[in-house]
Amino acid sequence: MPVLIAACAFAMTLVGGVVAQHIGDRRHLVLGLAAGLMLGVVGFDLLPEALDNQPHRVFGVPAALLMFVLGFLALHIVERSVAVHRAHEGEYASHTHVHGHAHDPVKGIGLAAAGALVGHSIMDGFAIGAAFQAGDTVGIVVAIAVVAHDFADGFNTYTIMRLYGNDRRRAQLLLGADALAPVAGAAITLAFSIPAGVLGLYLGFFAGFLLYLATSDILPEAHSPHPSRTTLMCTVAGTAIMWLVIGLADS
Repeated sequence: MPVLIAACAFAMTLVGGVVAQHIGDRRHLVLGLAAGLMLGVVGFDLLPEALDNQPHRVFGVPAALLMFVLGFLALHIVERSVAVHRAHEGEYASHTHVHGHAHDPVKGIGLAAAGALVGHSIMDGFAIGAAFQAGDTVGIVVAIAVVAHDFADGFNTYTIMRLYGNDRRRAQLLLGADALAPVAGAAITLAFSIPAGVLGLYLGFFAGFLLYLATSDILPEAHSPHPSRTTLMCTVAGTAIMWLVIGLADS
């Protein structure tokens, strides 16, 4: 089941990349919805499940919540240190990256950013497999969140490569690698079972990871070109949908 769901993530990543090549002025609605889904799974499922699996406290704070903060900070530090944080497209409008040489260091930034997204997608697949080890309910909701935000991953992998001057073929190759990554990550979890305490720590860490992606990357990208009420409503709807999904799964 984890590998089959990771295959859905594979397809959704490819869809995101294809949409990045053809979408018009509606991507902010899709990204707003994806951010809402991610917020819902963090608050309504991942954190409660992490606390249930890992009740140990470290200096008065639940270890799972420490990992949650660590996951958020880890991605923030990585993005700031390698300059992969996505800026608004308008900030690149006057740049001339597309016509650089094959070994242009600016193109290397695009490759590094896309490579980081591929590594992150491997962790997505690992998260699906780990979540199913925690139980079918958490597995399903994590899978929904991962599949939903893998659309944004595919979209951003292709977009980042092109923004930093890499040609279409290279962007498509990185998109393919990003699509295969969650399948590989899910397959890894089939080889071993994760102890409950370790699983709780990992789910907490992944919750911080998802929250950072939703609040620091996807939402600003959704709202910057179109600070509209419609985008906001899509985000609220995504959160409500995830609440409904979790409630139905637990009933």
